[in-house]
Amino acid sequence: MATSTEHHDLLIIGSGSGNSLVTEHWEGRSVAIADSGVFGGTCLNVGCIPTKMYAYPAGLAASAGAESERLGVGLEFTGADFPAIRDRIFQRIDAISEGGLRYRRDELEHTSVIQEEVRFVGPRRVRTASGREVTADQVVIAAGSRPTLPRIPGVDLPSVHTSDTVMRLPRLPRRLLVIGGGFIACEFASIFAALGSEVIQVNRGHRLLKAHDLSVSTAFTEIAARQWDVRTGWTPAGVEPAADPDRAAQGWVRVRLDRAEGQEQTGTVEEVVEADAVLMAIGRTPNTDRLDVDAAGLDVTEDGVLATDRHQRVLSGGAPVEGVYALGDVANTWQLKHVANHEARVVAHNLEHPEDLRSADLAPVPAAVFTRPQVAAVGLTVEQALAEHGADAITVKTQAFGDVAYGWAMEDSEGLCTVVAEKATGRILGGHILGHDAANLIQPLVTGMAFGIDAHRLARGQYWPHPALTEVVENALLGLDVPDSGLL
Repeated sequence: MATSTEHHDLLIIGSGSGNSLVTEHWEGRSVAIADSGVFGGTCLNVGCIPTKMYAYPAGLAASAGAESERLGVGLEFTGADFPAIRDRIFQRIDAISEGGLRYRRDELEHTSVIQEEVRFVGPRRVRTASGREVTADQVVIAAGSRPTLPRIPGVDLPSVHTSDTVMRLPRLPRRLLVIGGGFIACEFASIFAALGSEVIQVNRGHRLLKAHDLSVSTAFTEIAARQWDVRTGWTPAGVEPAADPDRAAQGWVRVRLDRAEGQEQTGTVEEVVEADAVLMAIGRTPNTDRLDVDAAGLDVTEDGVLATDRHQRVLSGGAPVEGVYALGDVANTWQLKHVANHEARVVAHNLEHPEDLRSADLAPVPAAVFTRPQVAAVGLTVEQALAEHGADAITVKTQAFGDVAYGWAMEDSEGLCTVVAEKATGRILGGHILGHDAANLIQPLVTGMAFGIDAHRLARGQYWPHPALTEVVENALLGLDVPDSGLL
């Protein structure tokens, strides 16, 4: 039974991108932010930012050895001071999180922070874990997502980690077992392998990054297997302490692997891997199921996210609920910070200008994977374009990094840029890059798609600085079978 009730003009559930909604508009009004986790959300504390702060020094470590020697430069990797790297990262991250909490909770007179889990008990009404009831004129649900854990024995052992905890390990693992083949699993496998851990990555399917274009996914799987131990066609079945008491005391565990259902049954059908740390990275679950949204009558899609209209208003019975918005991982399946930030800008405007609602146009959405090498993508894969448009209607060009001047400078033999376009119009349908600095190289293709610039005009309507690596994108565009724009 509730012990107290309070009312606010605005209630925000989640302190990630939702935190940016508190603008000058709300001065003199009452705003509450509810979050039972670490203030600042996933990206700041356990996601995009700290992982990239690990990826950069890992890239420095990886450049020593064969990569530098083939260019005539002798570099030696003598080891990584993991605690020093960790502390450099989180001394900065933790200070930002703590400062954000202190500012919202203690320094802004019109803003309060509810550091408890909340659940809906009615429309625009929630109850906290301690029994407080909170109502608001307007509610924004920005509760994010959490790592998904397999339902297997031993998953709660101390040596089993998720992306929430693996970056704060007390020391570099001697052997890290990574379960999963998506971008989180691949980024951490790349990081820890470069820093000196023996990494074993286990994936259910036969390709890593399977959501990416086939050309990229296939090439990346082959490249990854040259950097660390990649085992495909397996799933975890259970975790238990190592049989040897001394190793068990040091945190070593035994992970039993079974052949994945539907995978070709060759060789053994069961394996056991010992490791002193295990990373479960099989995906993320939207936190919708922790909010009791049924009590508010809110619609949930088959993907487990809140159903919203184009203005980010949450639906109930298929109709928008006035004054209730959602954004981020709890409202879309992209699970990307830049998507959440875009939705937050739309929601911020609509909260302040209900008479002039704006729409959230998410297309085209780029994504990047900060592995070695990097991977980036936007739009349709070749396979998707074939299915949607047919082989006769599209044109595809794959340009190797090694065929442009800067690729020669790097002696690159792995990088590629694949562009797919509509043959009749030159409209760019998708772009996929594997290689050095792919996260930056994808942007010209994003620009072309966002502003409707056809492939030939994008290539010939601007200068491309020679001999920058962006020429790999330029040449891919010029290699497409599309109409000539008339530009030289």
